[in-house]
Amino acid sequence: MDNADNLFHPSLATALMKLDPEDGEQIMEYFKTHALLNREKALLQASVREQKKLLVENAKLKKDIEQLRFQLQDKQRRRTAKALLSPAPPPPTLSPTHTTPVNQSASPAEALAGVPTNPPPPSHDRRERQSRRRRARPTSDPLSLGVEPRVDVSRLDLRVGRILSVRRHPLSETMSIQEVDVGENAPRTVVSKLGGKTDLEELQGSLAVLLCNVKACKMKGVVSQARLICCSTSDDCIELLVAPTGSMPGDRVTFLNYPGEPDRELQSKQRVWELLQPDLQVDCRGVANYKGCGFEVKGKGLCRAPSFTNCIIR
Repeated sequence: MDNADNLFHPSLATALMKLDPEDGEQIMEYFKTHALLNREKALLQASVREQKKLLVENAKLKKDIEQLRFQLQDKQRRRTAKALLSPAPPPPTLSPTHTTPVNQSASPAEALAGVPTNPPPPSHDRRERQSRRRRARPTSDPLSLGVEPRVDVSRLDLRVGRILSVRRHPLSETMSIQEVDVGENAPRTVVSKLGGKTDLEELQGSLAVLLCNVKACKMKGVVSQARLICCSTSDDCIELLVAPTGSMPGDRVTFLNYPGEPDRELQSKQRVWELLQPDLQVDCRGVANYKGCGFEVKGKGLCRAPSFTNCIIR
C-alpha cells in the first residue's frame, strides 16, 4: 500500500481520524486500495488499446506485403512476355569478299555489263533460322501469359462492426448514415439504403457485418467508407446480417474453404463484388454462406439472418 500514500493529501487522513477515530484508518486503507485498483484498471485498458492498435498495424502491413508480392509477380510476367516478343537479331550481312558469284550460265558479256542474274536459292542454315523465328513468335496476347487473378470470397475484407449511431440522410428519405466501429482508431461512416425500410433506432448498438475494402464514394454528398451486408427476400424486406455472440468490432469474417488475405482495395473495374454476389445466400437454417461455406468468425460461430431463410445477400 506504500504506492498509494501519495494519492491523497495528508490532511485527508487527519480529518478522517478526527471524524472517526476507531474506523478512520480502515477507511483510509479502503480509499488507498480502491485508488490502486483504479490505477491498475487504467493501465490495463491502455495496454489493451495499444494491443489493438498493433494488431491493426500488423494487418495493414500484411496487406501491403501481399500487394507488393502481386505487383512483383505481375512485373515478372510482363518482363517474360516482353522477352518473348522482342524481335530476333537481324541476320549477319555478307562481307564484300563473299559476294554472290556470277551465275555460271550467264554469258561473259552479261557479266561485264552488270546484267542481274537469278540469286542462288537460300541455304539450308538460313531456312532453318527463319523457321525457328516463326516458331518462337507468340500468337497470343502477352497479358494472357500471366495468371488470372482469383475471384472468390477470400478477396473480400469482411469484418464485424458495432453501430454507434444512426441518423437519416439529410438529402434522401430512403438512405441513412451510420457511424460504425470496426476495430480501428476511428469509426467509419457508412451510407446505406435502410432509411425507409428499417426501424433505425433498433440498429444503434447492434453488431453487423461490413465490407471494408470497397472504395470510398460519395452518396448524396456524404462519403461512405464501407458497405453494410444485408439479406433480403424482396426490395421491401431487408435485414442486417447478425454476427455471432461474443464477437468484437474488428473481428474478421472468414471462410474455411477459401483461405487467403483480402485485397487492400477492391478495384471497381474488376467488379469482384458483382461477380461474387450470385453465390452469397442465406440457407434454410438462416446461415449466411458462399457456395455452401458459412460466414465464420473464428472461435465464435457463424453469421446469420435474424429471421429470413433461403434469401439473397447484398
